[in-house]
Amino acid sequence: MAVVLVASLSLFNSYHHHRHFFRDQRRVLNQNKCKLKVKLKGCSCAASSFASKSACQIEFSRRDLIASGFFTSLSVDFLCSGSLALSEEDLKMASLVDEINAYTYSYPVELSSKYFIFKWVESRKPERYSSAAPLSPDARLRIVSERVDIIDNLIISVMVCPPNSQFIKSKDKSDWTAKDVADSVLSDKSALRVTSSQRMAESSVLDAHTSVVDGELYWYYEYIVRKSPTRIDQESNLYRHYVASTAERDGYFYTLNASTLSKQWEKMGPYLQRTVASFRLLPPTNDYVPPYKDPWRFW
Repeated sequence: MAVVLVASLSLFNSYHHHRHFFRDQRRVLNQNKCKLKVKLKGCSCAASSFASKSACQIEFSRRDLIASGFFTSLSVDFLCSGSLALSEEDLKMASLVDEINAYTYSYPVELSSKYFIFKWVESRKPERYSSAAPLSPDARLRIVSERVDIIDNLIISVMVCPPNSQFIKSKDKSDWTAKDVADSVLSDKSALRVTSSQRMAESSVLDAHTSVVDGELYWYYEYIVRKSPTRIDQESNLYRHYVASTAERDGYFYTLNASTLSKQWEKMGPYLQRTVASFRLLPPTNDYVPPYKDPWRFW
């Protein structure tokens, strides 16, 4: 009888010991879950305040995630800005050199860590200004080269045109503002027979600034075109987002344009901005053909 009583007392003590143990573990678990919620809330706030163009990284505590039973792929770095993040090692670029018009730029070809390849097609090979396709009825603005990525809806083109005296009034280009240069170029940028003011109404300049690179002035600007590229779909939220760089030589503007649809700007915009930043005029060689030479020649 005494043996049974001792055994029962031992089991009772063991039960109370384990009950207290599990209660303590449950308290630790709840505390860790609260910590995790705070961290997740902090990440949400950081993501919602994504105003900068670079990706921010947030690391979770592996120990907290294991203790709370939430250890998943979130234990690795979490990118607040989305799936495509810029890095020098990740982004591979190729260069185009146009000796006919004496300029160069780089364009993205691959994101190695994302296994993403751009599908560029050279829709217009570099050609002289006189034989290039006009972009307006008066043939002032012409595309001298162009490449497109139809799958990802990307376009990179180089256009040449004389300044518009309505916006460029001084002969000293150091007096020209980036906004004036942007307005001059955009006033000629339309395939429809409309006035300059109507062409300007289609576009909105979001930002414009001037930089001096190797002693040469470059005017940079960002703008949107509020219309469907085909003018069939008239939805108000359908437009193209552009970044551009313009330089002047021999009395003509040389402009690199890079664009994509507005809904893809957050993902593709940084790569297009890098392309525009790489645009440079080159010292002319024997192959250089100035825009004013042989205007009658179309081959």
